[in-house]
Amino acid sequence: MDIKDLFKDIKDYENKEIVLEGWVRNNRNQSNFGFIDFNDGTYFKSLQLVYDKELKDFDKISKIKVGSALRVKGTLVKSQGSGQSHEVKVSEVEVLGDCTDDYPIQPKRHTREFLREVAYLRPRTNLFNAVFRVRSVAAHAIHEYFQSHNYVYFHSPIITGADCEGSGQMFKLTTLDMDNLPLTEDKKVDYKKDLFGKKAYITGSGQLHGETFALAYKKIYTFGPTMRTENSNTKTHANEFWMIEPEIAFCDLNGIMDIEEEMLKYIVKYVMDKCPLEIDFFDQFVEKGLKDKLNKVLNSEFVRITHHDAITLLKEAKVDWEFTPEYGEDIAKEHEKYITEYFNGPVFITDWPKDIKAFYMKLNDDGKTVAAVDLEVPGAGELIGGSQREDDYDKLIQRMKEMNIPLENLDWYTNLRRFGGCYHGGFGLGFERLIMYLTGVDNIRDVIPYPRTPNNCDY
Repeated sequence: MDIKDLFKDIKDYENKEIVLEGWVRNNRNQSNFGFIDFNDGTYFKSLQLVYDKELKDFDKISKIKVGSALRVKGTLVKSQGSGQSHEVKVSEVEVLGDCTDDYPIQPKRHTREFLREVAYLRPRTNLFNAVFRVRSVAAHAIHEYFQSHNYVYFHSPIITGADCEGSGQMFKLTTLDMDNLPLTEDKKVDYKKDLFGKKAYITGSGQLHGETFALAYKKIYTFGPTMRTENSNTKTHANEFWMIEPEIAFCDLNGIMDIEEEMLKYIVKYVMDKCPLEIDFFDQFVEKGLKDKLNKVLNSEFVRITHHDAITLLKEAKVDWEFTPEYGEDIAKEHEKYITEYFNGPVFITDWPKDIKAFYMKLNDDGKTVAAVDLEVPGAGELIGGSQREDDYDKLIQRMKEMNIPLENLDWYTNLRRFGGCYHGGFGLGFERLIMYLTGVDNIRDVIPYPRTPNNCDY
């Protein structure tokens, strides 16, 4: 049986014989008895196994190494010691998989940097066991939210010919021999000889394809891996990460903000309800005050402020900024922190300068800003970015020309404005940044199983 099921109805199993399979977290043996911290991965808490001298295999059991896989038979009894309500009095132990002496995950504190070097083993530690369970539960919450609100789950393509993010931000995909490239008469790479007959990329976003389905189903969402070529070694950037990208027809910018707030609160509450032990662990050992922070999100009404007014607020603040806030420019991390602290909660910043935003965002009537929004949250800064999309065909074409976006490969996208187009919008939520926010873990490398960052593509 699973340890999780055992703890769920633990009184029903008192004084009954049970069989468990799992791994040894620790084995503390003394002269006449010993204790094994036993975990099968289904529950955050370990179960204590007690064995004594009466067992014919006592000496053998006392030598079982940390990390070994076991099948255990015993009786569940109330614990005589502190730290646990129940324990298993062992009657039989079978070693299913022994563990060598050089097993890296010993019962002591390991640094996160060290554990990244043995990433294939780190889920066996308390921290990463908790992180990746929260990741799983949060993913389920995302599907639950959208499915319960009539969204269609759309699988956007990973391979694309649409350079929607700019080729400098997208990985190129090819089957050509890089040591013997076919060339045209003018000495350029002949992509007609490649698998797809033209340049191909690994997508940096499912948004553009998502819009095509939103204009058929009204409400869709994508949830999958995304790749970017950005050569950044910060704690919040990775070259492979997961994105949630909903797209909603007949929805303006205010509607997008309503959905973002409702969705985020739903996920936070879902995780707190389903992972109370993990959240308690994070609150105690990772980020003091995490539970208060998350509860504050649940109980806050998110503030809405324009980019212009946000810059005015920052300029009027008596702060010696490292980066001076300016109208028409992006805001820095220090600015995000100040704004969320000023309003004491999450803040939507809307109507951004068009020159620092993407071509597909709807141009506002002032001709200077677009109907874009970033959600800033305390302790994390920007968590979600979204916009109303440009639904005017001529304005979209003009913006693409201004920003040197090639028209020839995106006619399928621009034609949406000609074939029954409507006002619509969407947003993107970086899944790893959400997990960092939910757990208090401050490095993206520690919330994704096998991080892909510059000069790091192990496993």
